[in-house]
Amino acid sequence: MKKIFRSDSDKYVAGVFGGLGNYFNIDSTILRIGFIILLIPSVFTLSLIYIAVAMIMPKEDIY
Repeated sequence: MKKIFRSDSDKYVAGVFGGLGNYFNIDSTILRIGFIILLIPSVFTLSLIYIAVAMIMPKEDIY
């Protein structure tokens, strides 16, 4: 069973899109571009959602 984590290796801010891209097997750059495109029309509500997800989503365990 796959688990979702914030990425430590594929991150620009908090690693949320790197983790989502890894979980859904898509390029994280596509997620980042979609986020930027939807950020303005959402009146920056998505930024609050991003911050909440970054605090809730666990970090990737690298051993």
